[in-house]
Amino acid sequence: MVRCKTIIANLSTYLDEECSPELRRKIEHHLSRCRRCSAVFDTTRKMLVITGDARVFEVPVGFSDRLHRFLSATLASA
Repeated sequence: MVRCKTIIANLSTYLDEECSPELRRKIEHHLSRCRRCSAVFDTTRKMLVITGDARVFEVPVGFSDRLHRFLSATLASA
């Protein structure tokens, strides 16, 4: 079984479709069963979509701090 820390560490590779088929299968299996990693994955994917948009937008006050705390807590408890 793959640990949460391994999943989080490989999300970028997974999202960029640069991981091996075996790792992709393991990540997808883990994401289907782990709510925390699935939430981190969804948040990361959405952030990539938002930041890839050429339009300028303003992030809500405190968003960066909340995101950092959430990710830190998720990694600490993994």
